[in-house]
Amino acid sequence: MDMPRKPYGKMDAAELAAATARYDRPFGGWEEFKPMTTADRRMHQQARRRGRPKVGRGAKRVMITVEKGLLKAADDYAKRVGMSRSELVANGIRSVLPKAD
Repeated sequence: MDMPRKPYGKMDAAELAAATARYDRPFGGWEEFKPMTTADRRMHQQARRRGRPKVGRGAKRVMITVEKGLLKAADDYAKRVGMSRSELVANGIRSVLPKAD
């Protein structure tokens, strides 16, 4: 792609017309693009993913009430050990549930 030698705003009408001529063609210069490679397709698929990675059967948002001091202590601890609040709560729930055989 040829870059203009000066900003569009500083070009006269003829220079601007020459610099933007390809956008007057059908599809505005899209013919310069090529099919995606396997690596491009993989990167595109990864970028399209939304949300957090699925763990177990997925996640469900829940609203709970926690005393402010306890929540601050939990957040401080989670930060100190390098985990998220959600991980800390999930680990706490797992620790009190009976083990499945």
